[in-house]
Amino acid sequence: MEKSFESFKQKIGQFSLKDKVLLIPEMNRIGALLLAGVFRSFGIQAKMMDTYDGLALGKKYTSGKECFPCQVTLGDILHCMQKEKERLGPNFDVGRYVYFMPESEGPCRFGMYNKLHRIILDSFQHLRDMKIAALTSKDSYTIGELLEKEHARRFRRSAYYSMIVGDILDRVLWRIRPYEKKEGKAEAYIEKATHRMVALFERYGFEKNFKKIREALEEITMGAKEIIDPSLPRRPLIGIVGEIYLRSHVESNQHIIKMLEKLGGEVVNASVGEWINYTTYDRIRETKRDLISCMRVRDFTNMKALLKKLVKFKIDLTYQYYRQNELYKLVQRHLDIKDDHNIAHLEKILKKYDIYDFETGTEACLSISGAIEYASEGYNGVVNVFPFTCMPSTITSSIVKPFMNNLRVPYVDSVYDGSFQPVREATLRTFMYQAYQHFERNSKGMLKTPLH
Repeated sequence: MEKSFESFKQKIGQFSLKDKVLLIPEMNRIGALLLAGVFRSFGIQAKMMDTYDGLALGKKYTSGKECFPCQVTLGDILHCMQKEKERLGPNFDVGRYVYFMPESEGPCRFGMYNKLHRIILDSFQHLRDMKIAALTSKDSYTIGELLEKEHARRFRRSAYYSMIVGDILDRVLWRIRPYEKKEGKAEAYIEKATHRMVALFERYGFEKNFKKIREALEEITMGAKEIIDPSLPRRPLIGIVGEIYLRSHVESNQHIIKMLEKLGGEVVNASVGEWINYTTYDRIRETKRDLISCMRVRDFTNMKALLKKLVKFKIDLTYQYYRQNELYKLVQRHLDIKDDHNIAHLEKILKKYDIYDFETGTEACLSISGAIEYASEGYNGVVNVFPFTCMPSTITSSIVKPFMNNLRVPYVDSVYDGSFQPVREATLRTFMYQAYQHFERNSKGMLKTPLH
């Protein structure tokens, strides 16, 4: 055990990526590809790993009690190394590779993924020299020592920009795919657009030439609109909340968005950008709380440091919202995709109904308030997607299910552990039938007292 703790200190953290190959797990596919492009613009050899082919390996070296994403991502890195070893033979050098696995603080088990992965990698003689690059929600995923210090802020802003572009491309796909003139055209179009964007971020990410990226995004949106068949009527609108990996990783959630579309819905998933905005917002709350404590005991030395920290996080959040709004408004000139949620507004929702608190933390803050916001915006149903035994999502279910029932808005939990359950499709069919009834009964679907 002592060796394991030493390994955590030496092989998990923030260190230079110079001359290394950075391996990024797929969560949201478009976002991961764009992020890899941003890393490459800063001179880092980064690539997104193939996903889900190594699931059997991930399950082989875990007990089954872990979060499902932990098994999936472990399988991805083991499978990737296995293939690289076969490809390179005697030239294989595991020390050239760095595995990218961020973490979060608090009770969510995501904070322990890279520790368990470290223990398992150390159990293989040929994988012990691989390091794990870990960013943390404690500082809102600041890049730290992975890049040169003078490039850290520039990278964070380009990476955030790529994340929002990824969210928007997903929302464009979900808006046009249910109404496409020819089956498969929407996916093919967005796939091509994604690779175009990857090339642009790789070329312009370092210099933050976002003008070129905005121009391309506007062209992509205008082209996407042409894929829609205007004669097709609008469908019931379904909102997805839940654990960020499961709701974003299409293999793990067994393509639930496509299934809901097949059953007659139009779907909007909670974004990745929402989580990043939340971590920055939460750091502001946390710093304010610490500042008040210092003021009470007249600890002026720490007050100065905390004020500096508070200003930094406020600047970060202001910048994030500015860039996010800029891109959404640009796309919405041509296509009516849904806005992303504002974190301060989500906190007001929880306070209004007194059903949860941001002080408690975890992703439940976003899922509970996000589900209620969907209802207030006229959505016809809410799906909570999460791994089996996920604590934050189980909390969400216990609160949101009766709340949605009182609002007469259809709600369903969709839980995943890698197994295929024949009742899942029947459950979703029933849910979509209820959503269609809600759609017919109340086309606006608004709460009597809007939260805005």
